[in-house]
Amino acid sequence: MIVRPCDGLVGSPRRIPPQRPELNHLNGRGLVPSSAETKQKRARSGMASETTSLAITFACGLYDRMLPLYTRQVRPKGIDLDFVLSDSPRDLFNRMSGPEPFDAAEMSASEFIARFDAGRCPFVAIPVFPSRLFRHGFVTVNRKAGIRAPKDLEGKRVGTQVYTQTASVWMRGMLAHDHGVDLSTIHWVQGDLNKPGVHETAEIMPLLKPVRMEPNRSDKSLTQLLEDGALDALITPQVPVSLGAHPDIERLFADFHAVELDYYRRTKIFPIMHLVVIRRDLHEAHPFVARSLYAAFEAAKNKAVARMRSVSGTLPYMLPWLKDHVDELIREFGDDPWPYGIEPNRPTLEALVDYLFEQDMIGRRIPVDELFVAC
Repeated sequence: MIVRPCDGLVGSPRRIPPQRPELNHLNGRGLVPSSAETKQKRARSGMASETTSLAITFACGLYDRMLPLYTRQVRPKGIDLDFVLSDSPRDLFNRMSGPEPFDAAEMSASEFIARFDAGRCPFVAIPVFPSRLFRHGFVTVNRKAGIRAPKDLEGKRVGTQVYTQTASVWMRGMLAHDHGVDLSTIHWVQGDLNKPGVHETAEIMPLLKPVRMEPNRSDKSLTQLLEDGALDALITPQVPVSLGAHPDIERLFADFHAVELDYYRRTKIFPIMHLVVIRRDLHEAHPFVARSLYAAFEAAKNKAVARMRSVSGTLPYMLPWLKDHVDELIREFGDDPWPYGIEPNRPTLEALVDYLFEQDMIGRRIPVDELFVAC
């Protein structure tokens, strides 16, 4: 679901209909055309520069590193930013691939790289990463399948929601590179985690070579199939609801926090899920947008880090050990625990490209510097 927020943090966001990016402003009577539309047309006719305000839409989840942009505490230079909230990444990715995309948005990293490789990419990317997450804790197994170590996944039936999504790419790559799992021996079943049948967005980008995979044609969800023993394991972007509730369902990596920390210490890989894209035609007409947005994203993130580090006697979130978590984060990751830019993320980006190539989603190992425009 994509929603347009109010200017402040009070009140409930309202839905905007899909495929109508101009209807982003709300009043008491409902949806009306945004005044930004007129400014957009005027600005894109060649009247915009870094000294005037170019009205653009930006769609993204409301993460702490994006909050200062949402509240307008941080404003991109030369840009009147219309921040459109999205609580459904998949809907947002589909919108960006459709006929009426937002001007800029959060985007699946694997989908962008695959489109870039295929030469069918209507947008450019900047090295800003709204979403990143270690994925060891999202491999779940049925203990009756006899899976005690990653290598035990070989020859098993494993459920996956969308084979080509970034989270799945990272989990398969980690299992292959860090644990020697032969992915070619696994029989994949692609379907929805919580309802019968295939995921509604199962076919995102075609694979260059076939894999041993079938759609879930049963009347059960992947979660139910795992509980019943029809699947041996799941590699999914969310853990099944039966984890902790069903006696046979458990994580492959029980102490996943320790495993992920060790993984980061050894590899310096902090998996990237999403990046930020800008419409190619907008970038070509106004190349300053990439620079301005990058600087604003960096400033917003720095404010979020400073606020996080200021936690002391009162807690902004209902996390009793938040201060300890923050201290550990800074100790392990340094003063900038969520870096933007290519160089500090080179090990992560190169690993993702390698995994996409090895898993037949792209045809060459793309140098990561080619993936991003100058900013």
